[in-house]
Amino acid sequence: MYSFSPKLKLVSIILLVAGLVLFTAGYFMNHGIDDTRIEHMMEAAMSSGEKAPTHSSEVMTPAKDHDGHLAHAKHQIHNQPLASIHFIAVFFFGVSCAVMFFYCIQHVAHAGWPIIITRVMEAIGGYIPYGGAILIIIMLLNITHYGHLFHWMDPELTDPNSDQFDVILFEKKKFLNIPWYAFRTVLYVVGASFLAWKLRQMSRKVDETKSLRDYQYLYRWAVGYIAFFGFASAAWAWDWLMSIDPHWYSTMYIWYSMVSCLSSGIAVIIILSVYLKKNGFLPQFNDNHLHDLGVFLFASSMLWTYTWFAQFMLYWYANVPEEVNYFFGRFEHYKEIFLPMLIPNFLIPLLVMVSSSIKRNYKVVTTMAFIVLFGHAWDYFNMVMPGTIGPYWRTPELWILTIGAVLFVVGLFMLVVLHTLSKLKLIPEGNPYLHESKIYEYPF
Repeated sequence: MYSFSPKLKLVSIILLVAGLVLFTAGYFMNHGIDDTRIEHMMEAAMSSGEKAPTHSSEVMTPAKDHDGHLAHAKHQIHNQPLASIHFIAVFFFGVSCAVMFFYCIQHVAHAGWPIIITRVMEAIGGYIPYGGAILIIIMLLNITHYGHLFHWMDPELTDPNSDQFDVILFEKKKFLNIPWYAFRTVLYVVGASFLAWKLRQMSRKVDETKSLRDYQYLYRWAVGYIAFFGFASAAWAWDWLMSIDPHWYSTMYIWYSMVSCLSSGIAVIIILSVYLKKNGFLPQFNDNHLHDLGVFLFASSMLWTYTWFAQFMLYWYANVPEEVNYFFGRFEHYKEIFLPMLIPNFLIPLLVMVSSSIKRNYKVVTTMAFIVLFGHAWDYFNMVMPGTIGPYWRTPELWILTIGAVLFVVGLFMLVVLHTLSKLKLIPEGNPYLHESKIYEYPF
C-alpha cells in the first residue's frame, strides 16, 4: 500500500491555498480596473499595430463606435478571472479522462506490460469528479451571465429583430443553446465520473475474486468507457473550447485537443510511476515499463504535432477570413507565445526522445514528462485566451490570476490523486496478466 506522506500532503495543501489566495487577489485587482485604464489599454493595443480581430466573430460584426469598443474591451478584460480558471480546469479534467482512456485501451488490447501501473492510472482517474465540479461551476457562472466566455450565449445575437443579429449563430442555435450546453456539461462530468468509479470498483473486485468472469466484466466496462470518451471528448472540445470562437470550426480540432490531453496524461503517469519507484512503493516498475511509456510519450507528441500542423496548414493556405483569423489573431496578439509553444511540445521531444536507450533513463524521461505537461498546459492557454480576453493578456492581473488558478488546480490534483492512490492496493494481484507485466522485457 502507498502511504501519502504528511510532507507531500502539506505541499499539495500549500499549493492549493497559495493558488486560492493569488487568484482572489488577482480577481479583486481585475475588478478594480476602471474605464480610464481600459481606454489606455485599448489605445496601447491599437498603437502597437495589433488591429487584427481576436476571433472570427469580430470579422462578421459591424464596426463599433467608441462606446461599443469600450464595452467590448471591458467584457474581455473582466473575463480574465474566469478564463484563467477555465483553461486549466478543462486541461486537467481532460488529462484525467485521457489517462482512463489509455487505461481502457490497455485492458481491451489485453496488453500485459502496463498492469504494474494499473493503480497509478486508476488514481489519476480519481480526479475526474473534482475537476468536473469546477467545470460545472464555470458552466453555471456562464449560463447565468456572471461570465462572458462564450459569445454565442448573448440572446441578442440570435434574435432576428435585433440590430446585432448573427445569422451564423442563429443557424448553430440548435446545438449552441444554453439548456443543451448545460445538459451536455453535466453529462460529460457525471458520465466520466461514474465510469471511472465503476472501472476502479471492477478492478478491486477482480483482485478479491481472481475470477476470469469478473475480469470479463472489467473488459466490457473498459469498452464502454472508450465509446463514451470517443464521443464525449469530441463534444466537450466543441463546447468548452471551440465554441469560444463560434464562427470558426475545424474538423481536426477535436483530435488536436484530445491528443494534447493524452500526451499530458502519459506524462503524468510517468511522473507518478517514477515517484513511486524512487520511494520504494513500486519496485516492480522497471526500465522496460519506463521505455514503453517513453515510446507513447514520444508518439503522442508527434501525433499532436501532426494535428497542429495539418489544421494550421489547411486553414492558412485556404486564406478564408472566417477561418484563417483564428491563427492571424494569435500571430498578431500572441506572437510571443503562440509558435514558441512548438518548442516544448514538438522540438524538444523530437530531439531528445528518439533514442531507445534514452527512454530507459529515469531522469531524462521524467524531465521530458514535466516539459511536455507544461507545454500542453501552455497550448490550452493559447486555445482559450485569444477568444475570451483578446489582446489584454500582458497585464499583471492576468498573470496573478493564471498562476493562482494553475497552483490551485495542481494542488487539488495532487491531493486527490495521491489520496486516492493511498486507498488502493498498488499491485493488482487478481489481474490475469500480472505475471506477464512483472517479467516483461523490451526485446531491443
